[in-house]
Amino acid sequence: MKYFVAILAFIAIPLLAQTPPADPNKVVLQINDEKLTEADYADLVKSLPPQYQQYANGPGKRAFAEQIIQLKLLSADAEKKKLDQDPKVKAQIQFSRENALAALMFQNIQDNVKIDDAAIAKYYDAHKNDYDVVTAKHILVRVKGAPMAATPGRPELSDDEALAKAKAVRARVAGGEDFSAVAKLESDDTGSAAKGGDLGEFKRGMMVPPFEQAAFAAKVGEITEPVKSPFGYHIIKVESHTTKPMADVKAEIATKLKPELAREVVDGLRKNAKITIDDSYFGPATAAPTPLPAAPVR
Repeated sequence: MKYFVAILAFIAIPLLAQTPPADPNKVVLQINDEKLTEADYADLVKSLPPQYQQYANGPGKRAFAEQIIQLKLLSADAEKKKLDQDPKVKAQIQFSRENALAALMFQNIQDNVKIDDAAIAKYYDAHKNDYDVVTAKHILVRVKGAPMAATPGRPELSDDEALAKAKAVRARVAGGEDFSAVAKLESDDTGSAAKGGDLGEFKRGMMVPPFEQAAFAAKVGEITEPVKSPFGYHIIKVESHTTKPMADVKAEIATKLKPELAREVVDGLRKNAKITIDDSYFGPATAAPTPLPAAPVR
């Protein structure tokens, strides 16, 4: 029953997205006089989060149908007994309806808000570092106690021993040995070692702070001094360092700005409304942002 209640909690708001057409005339479920067509069932399933849609359209289709039957029977019986006329129940139903409508309205605002190029350019200029991209290789000399498994067949190294080895390895690659070849032989990061130490492309926030700081500060082609992280000592070679142009991230920025601009619309609705709050009951006003309704269930 707990699972049944949990599933029913998601039956709230229909999706607006397009889905393959279902037969609106084929009756697939009948509960007393109420008929549910294939199209009705498809619309109902679309109101669920994606993980439950897979369940209701796949292995759980029959079980979900049984849950619908229980919901319909219990709901009808509640109305028959006039439980829905209880003032407390009426208030709960009304609040649920308002919550659903508020969530849909906020989504509608986000979908239709206009974002001009000036706003995108302003955001891009203020967050240029977010679009810095580095491609690099590294060699890791693991230190004893690091949060990763030791390389089989290699001794556990103390901090001093790991640093000494890292300096020796750096001297080799700085002296002309092929970085990728040395990485395959010496790096304790077995995942990247197999690829010659190649880490591929990464942005800020993807690596541990000491590594990130060193990688983004290094010049292209430079081999860093050993960099200490919780894993040990890294020797980093930066292959490229670029900043994605605004044209490449315009859509991404627009997606980030939509909720913010939608909140401004909500704030405008509040400013134009007549609102009285009893501070002695709710407490003093705070500088917290305007709470927003949850996104529609999808």
